[in-house]
Amino acid sequence: MFSSRSINRQAGEDFVAQVFRDHGWAVTAAQEGQGPDLIVAQGAFRFAVEVKTVSEGRPDRVIPLLSQAILEAQAASVSLGDALPLAVVCVEQAASSLLRHVESFVERYAIQVPIGIVSESGVRFFRGPALEALNQMLPEPARYAAHSTPQSVNLFSDLNQWMLKVLLARDVPDGLLQAPRQIYRTGAEFAQAAQVSAMSASRFLSQLRHEGFLDESSSQIVLVRREELFRRWRAAAMRTCPELPMRFLIKAPVLSQIQTHLNGKVDACLGLFAAADALSLGHVSGVPPYVYVPKLPRPDISEWPALVASAHERPDFILRQASFPQSTFRAAVDRNGVLACDAIQVWLDVANHPSRGAEQADFIYKKVMSPLVERQAG
Repeated sequence: MFSSRSINRQAGEDFVAQVFRDHGWAVTAAQEGQGPDLIVAQGAFRFAVEVKTVSEGRPDRVIPLLSQAILEAQAASVSLGDALPLAVVCVEQAASSLLRHVESFVERYAIQVPIGIVSESGVRFFRGPALEALNQMLPEPARYAAHSTPQSVNLFSDLNQWMLKVLLARDVPDGLLQAPRQIYRTGAEFAQAAQVSAMSASRFLSQLRHEGFLDESSSQIVLVRREELFRRWRAAAMRTCPELPMRFLIKAPVLSQIQTHLNGKVDACLGLFAAADALSLGHVSGVPPYVYVPKLPRPDISEWPALVASAHERPDFILRQASFPQSTFRAAVDRNGVLACDAIQVWLDVANHPSRGAEQADFIYKKVMSPLVERQAG
């Protein structure tokens, strides 16, 4: 623990390291002046962590430090090559008002950068792939409860898109979406099934209710006004993704080589038209396959053997950095050991592709999305 008298850089780093160790992460502390403050890893995820500490949990003190940590973490992740950036700020007290300011800042300026706020009082607030399990919130004092008002939440953040898929999964045909397929009567049941924090689930469901997307007459959690929900979801998912055209050094069938390379990987999956084909929803041919990864490798791609970047020749496939990694990889469908984006993700992603993407999206909408609208009362 740290206090106002002892809070310093080393105390903050030790505190964050212990938070991760308590949740089963492997933690490596960097040597003085070399690399990020910490490197944490669990399963397929590895983060370069930059830690800042401050006694006062005021937004005007915390957000500048968070900004600095974001820039340093991004630089550290580039130097490591195979790690995602993670910026963390330690404070003595982290009020809900501070977290709202942090969320607003991140949504506006650093939506794709994992961040964390931790406090001595017990608050743990993380955003990023595989980090939600670390979250912990303290209840607000009862005297403030009557005066609290709903706070606006980005309904289509990365984690919220995953939770939307969980709510829709029961109505999606088997094999088109990997997610729990249950009936949920409480937010706690839903949070447990979706493997998200109770706080994240509660805020997500409150926002759905606030915007009129939940059936208030049902004893279950049921999405309504789905056509409008899908329209807004598609608009929110329109985002340019970093891409890297790739070629194999060995001349062999491209799809076969992709499948061999991706077999068993949990942090890479087929996307767009190739995923549509894998799900038997293909409608457009002739487009190079897309493969999603959490982060593009360095330009020399030395950690990707048998591959070379292809800037001037027709690529064998295109490596794309996922804008919404949690929603993309959590819901991905296993096809004989190779992951493919789920049908909803494919529909979102192909819509604005110049190679007949709108045509492919319309085909998926008729096959998958339209039936979800028809079954919204079920």
